Amino acid sequence: MAEAAVTFLLENVRKLMVEQIRLISGADKELKQLQQELELMKAFLVESANKREKGELFIQLERSIREAVYEAEDTLDNCLTQRVKAKGARLLNLKSLDLAKEVRELTQQLQPMFNRAMAGLTALPLVDGSAAKPGISDDNPIKIQLLREDNVVGFKDEEATLIKYINEKTEQLDVISIVGMPGLGKTTLAWKIYRDPKIQFEFPTLIWVYVSQEFSVREVFLTILKKFTHQDMSSKDGQELAQLVRSRLQTGRFLLFMDDVWTVKDWQLIEAALPKTNNLGKVLITSRHEKVAIRANPNRKPHKLRFLNFEESWELLQLEVFGRNNDCPEELEGIGKQIATQCRGVPLAVVVIGGILVEKCVDRRDLWKKVSDSVSTHLQHDEHARTKNIILLSYNKLPHDLRDCFLYLGMFPEDSEIPVWKLTRLWIAEGFIQTNGGKSLEEVAEENLNDLVARNLVMVEKTKANGDVKTCRVHDMIREFCQNEAAFANKNLFQEVKKTREGVFDPAISEIVKRRRVCIHSNVIEFLRKKPKGTGVRSFVCFSKESISLPPEFIPSIPDAFNLLRVIDVNPLKFTKFPTKLTKLMHLRYITLSGNEFKTLPESVSQLWNLQTVKIDTTSRDFEMKADISNMMQLRHLKTKAAISIKEPRGEGGENLQTLSRLSASCCTEQLFNKVSNLKNLGIRGQLASLVNAKCLEKLERLEKLKLMHDVFPTAAEKALHRLPDSRCFPPNLRILTLSSTYLGWKHMATLGSLLNLEVLKLKEMAFKGSLWEAKGEGGGFPCLETLHIARIDLEIWIASGDPFPKLKNLILKNCEKLQEIPPLLGKTLQLVEIERVKTTLVESAKRIEAQKQMQVQVGGKRDGFKLKISPGDASTPS
Repeated sequence: MAEAAVTFLLENVRKLMVEQIRLISGADKELKQLQQELELMKAFLVESANKREKGELFIQLERSIREAVYEAEDTLDNCLTQRVKAKGARLLNLKSLDLAKEVRELTQQLQPMFNRAMAGLTALPLVDGSAAKPGISDDNPIKIQLLREDNVVGFKDEEATLIKYINEKTEQLDVISIVGMPGLGKTTLAWKIYRDPKIQFEFPTLIWVYVSQEFSVREVFLTILKKFTHQDMSSKDGQELAQLVRSRLQTGRFLLFMDDVWTVKDWQLIEAALPKTNNLGKVLITSRHEKVAIRANPNRKPHKLRFLNFEESWELLQLEVFGRNNDCPEELEGIGKQIATQCRGVPLAVVVIGGILVEKCVDRRDLWKKVSDSVSTHLQHDEHARTKNIILLSYNKLPHDLRDCFLYLGMFPEDSEIPVWKLTRLWIAEGFIQTNGGKSLEEVAEENLNDLVARNLVMVEKTKANGDVKTCRVHDMIREFCQNEAAFANKNLFQEVKKTREGVFDPAISEIVKRRRVCIHSNVIEFLRKKPKGTGVRSFVCFSKESISLPPEFIPSIPDAFNLLRVIDVNPLKFTKFPTKLTKLMHLRYITLSGNEFKTLPESVSQLWNLQTVKIDTTSRDFEMKADISNMMQLRHLKTKAAISIKEPRGEGGENLQTLSRLSASCCTEQLFNKVSNLKNLGIRGQLASLVNAKCLEKLERLEKLKLMHDVFPTAAEKALHRLPDSRCFPPNLRILTLSSTYLGWKHMATLGSLLNLEVLKLKEMAFKGSLWEAKGEGGGFPCLETLHIARIDLEIWIASGDPFPKLKNLILKNCEKLQEIPPLLGKTLQLVEIERVKTTLVESAKRIEAQKQMQVQVGGKRDGFKLKISPGDASTPS
């Protein structure tokens, strides 16, 4: 969005004026003027964002502003690069470039468009204003959505579950919600229940209300009242209508369907008219946004609609193409099944593709093959653009500061699992995340992701022990939308470079110069061989699933091609040495590289004063950080699995560093930790005996996550850690602790039990050694521990007494091949047990806990049950 581009440049200018006084000497006045121009631009865009209708004029204006800002940004950054290169020579005069004048001229050229747009926009009401909105007056009744009653596949189990909820007896009005991503069939399922004869018999009053994005609470109330009277109610105000609705629904058995509720605010307006005391009443809502469902009924989890499985997708596709009385010809069956698989379980996608195939000659296998080769393209360009439009509704409802974050998901390869840590740090480096109150950039980024998940635009793949999202993915249909919306012709947010069947790159190499961000996931070496140039390219990423060995002659190719890069994420490319030319890219904010020979980060990296995130993948056990992190003022995250040796810090910085993993144990000094006192995540690798009597860790008052890996050559078992540091020597606010290869005796668990804020404990790779663990609650318990993860230990007997884990919710046991059983006492609080490669007796003990939990649910009537996950091969998966 143009607003995001303006905000990013504005923040850069502000930082320059505060942090780089020497670098901008002689141009202070011009930069101040530039700052004022940008603040006016931003104010206009923010104000415009609150209007409902933009029109083509505003779209063109926004595009012009974005391109003008990109041009100003490039000019400024090029100038700063030249100044850095000049070093001790006579510095270039930024004033001679007359950047501020250039930007002023651009805004002056746009001024007539500003005036016309402002005049048109101010005539429209605010989105949240009290005036009537377009499209919802009595003269424009709410639209009725066309609903499918034929060819409905795959909802039998979902329908049965929801009908069970509907028939449950409750103490007050019960609200049931269906949520899911666009196109998954929420409305179809609700309509199927609405038309069910048994439901119609059970509920004398059935009401269907299509709420929609163009929400009008008056229209909702009038639709409900039409079920009870034919009188004209249009003259009554909203409050009178709400009272009439409440009185009509106050008694009797009714089922009210509220389809497509978009916002919490919309629901609150509807809810005000519903009689909560009528326990015979039921309300079933569909929504794309989980926040709506949670607000509607905090006591019942939203019913998240699943995807179709392959058999259901194939059945639906055949019904769409051949009808109920005809079978798919044998010669088309193989291709047809491929197409069904490519629809990824979304009913709308299957229906759209079916509509395309039914128009093809069924005896022409080659035509079906063409559809199979480009399913995602067909989904975005079908005749009525149904898939695009249905996602566009959700996109248009996103806050403006969330839109670029959403579209950026299209950078990742099709069907890829996206690490949240990587995604959120990329968002920050790209300038999509701005500070919000007292929250850190990382916290705001994670909130943005959670918002996209709640809106069912992003799917959670894996979660962390504390329940946070670890990895996510997007459906191919949504990814295709993101790529089209982000394309050069629209937002110019990013461009994926692909090789066509004709053997040429699309876009052409010569067109790369115009793109803002470039991603390429295959044919990377051939692409670099073409020597692309992109003076405006700010990001170059490669997320290929396969490793790519980079020949030595291509090591400098990326910095040579793109001299203003902010982001380099090319982990699949395996470098033979660190590309020293990267240290000339002074605007770099994010670097992810890999190479087995990486053992050092050169001192010249200290010159990258914008650098925020550095992640190095290497098989080396040791890694030397020659750069002084205390001179890297913006550095927030430094990650590698090797033991990092850090030189003695001499600069003034270090307070922004949040992640340092993994630090060599020999470098854990009070002096270093005083410099990086704001660390939140610390990993330590090496001879941990040096930390046993040290008190430096307690200096890290903000540290929440600590990983200790005892690494002694050749194996830690030969020099087992004889004890842990005293509990008072651990960081006071530690929440997550991981121990690996420490070979401690189980008696030392008492030390960890004294960590009062510890919520997650992971014991891996023989963290503890011995056949017996007696966990006692008296004086040795874990008062706040919620997750316990144990992997690869030789424990055989585990005894618990006195409630040692009063808050334990999650227990993960992996490769504990000698452990006989889970202590029954733990079952009292457990909500999840996950086991993998364990004894049969342990599986049986887990199933006994599951049976006890099921009994509690039946007796207590709780809806949220216990979950048991058993790895295939250990035992049959429980029903």
